[in-house]
Amino acid sequence: MTEIAAPRRASIAPRRIPWPIVPFAIMLAVLVAMTVFAPYVAPLDPNQQNLLARLKPPGHVARGVTYLLGSDELGRDVLSRVIYGARVSLSVAFASVVLSGIFGSLLGMVAAFYRGWIEIIIMRIVDIVLSIPAILLAIITVAVVGPSLYTVVIVLAFTRWPRYARVAYGQTLSVANMPYVRLSRFMGAGWPRLLGRHILPNIAGPLIVVATLEFGLMVLFEAGLSFLGLGVQPPTSSWGAMLSVGRNYVATAWWIATFPGLALFLLVLSINLIGDYTRDRLDPRSR
Repeated sequence: MTEIAAPRRASIAPRRIPWPIVPFAIMLAVLVAMTVFAPYVAPLDPNQQNLLARLKPPGHVARGVTYLLGSDELGRDVLSRVIYGARVSLSVAFASVVLSGIFGSLLGMVAAFYRGWIEIIIMRIVDIVLSIPAILLAIITVAVVGPSLYTVVIVLAFTRWPRYARVAYGQTLSVANMPYVRLSRFMGAGWPRLLGRHILPNIAGPLIVVATLEFGLMVLFEAGLSFLGLGVQPPTSSWGAMLSVGRNYVATAWWIATFPGLALFLLVLSINLIGDYTRDRLDPRSR
């Protein structure tokens, strides 16, 4: 008799993290740790000036102090300013992503849930904001209101919320007519319960993907505004401001612009790669 082969059991092993992502994940974790423990990691006060040690190359020792990444035009330690600049960039990016994500997702869900004139008003506002270049809108708003840390956060959140609204709107349209949502509405559930308990958990995946990809963009926007003098103001350390100063000393003190530029590049690259991996993990079509 022919022996019948036993059916193969479906593999339920979790998908492994691809090894090229691991170094960038570690790099991002190190940068986040530096921002949290900046007062303990930075060798010097980022605003401490020493004019006798100005524009010294990496590894220079002056008065018993070693400038591992050199010093800037005022004799401040570049390494300390890079560490504190990471705190500013990550704080601004995190706050702006949270604010824009909450505001945009809520408006997108409300527009798709209620439809009618509410949908028309919200989505037309989304189209208007999206028609204006984000960086141009940010520059104009900061120039009018005045540059500061809180202004940058609010401006970046205001310019990027439409992307979340678009995603939340499309995802809510596909979920709002599901049987369990219709049944909950029939049973008398209010819109806060429907949106918060039944719709939001089912559309959170795409919104998380958008947030991870937007995070790196917020870092670049903050650096761009600081580079133009419209972001975080001196003497607060910022990567964009360091790049703006360093461009004047590229020929004589290359380290002032090189190290914050390299840190900015590695941070955005790590965030984008992790965002791509998160998108692949949360997208059912890629499984």
